[in-house]
Amino acid sequence: MIFYLIVTLVILQRLTEVVIAKRNEKWMIAKGAYEVGNSHYPYMVTMHISFFLFLIVEVVTNHNGISPLFPLFFILFVAIQALRIWCIRSLGPFWNTKILILPHAQVVRKGPYEIMRHPNYAVVCLEILLLPLMFQAYFTAFCFTLLNITMLSVRIPIEEKALRDATNYNRVFEKKISES
Repeated sequence: MIFYLIVTLVILQRLTEVVIAKRNEKWMIAKGAYEVGNSHYPYMVTMHISFFLFLIVEVVTNHNGISPLFPLFFILFVAIQALRIWCIRSLGPFWNTKILILPHAQVVRKGPYEIMRHPNYAVVCLEILLLPLMFQAYFTAFCFTLLNITMLSVRIPIEEKALRDATNYNRVFEKKISES
């Protein structure tokens, strides 16, 4: 029962994020933004939908129940959700599931983006690992962690190149590196 409750809540959260992303996309496009990396986007969406399908099938068919480490994994998962919300709120109207570039925009460097370049991607990596581990869905955890790493190895360089070419990304992060 706890599995269905958690998965349903996470799926509802993702659907809410799609609504937020669509609203932000309209705002950014109206300001002159353009999309990059759209060729990999359908694969990313498919991967995330497949993640939930595989997770549900694995949990239902394996009958392993919750992990003995469920309390720890759950606390970490809730903390990761708080970080996810912090990422979305920090980027405000710039947050999106697509790579949208607003030329000459100032790169957001607040909240978790003050600490690292891509905290939202770190959140997704941890979610894809923790959610299956809570319910002993080891196949899903392993396979989708690898798939996500592969996806991010394509996505992050495209996003960073576009940001370097059209915004103050280099100045912001060169400054950050030199401050360290």
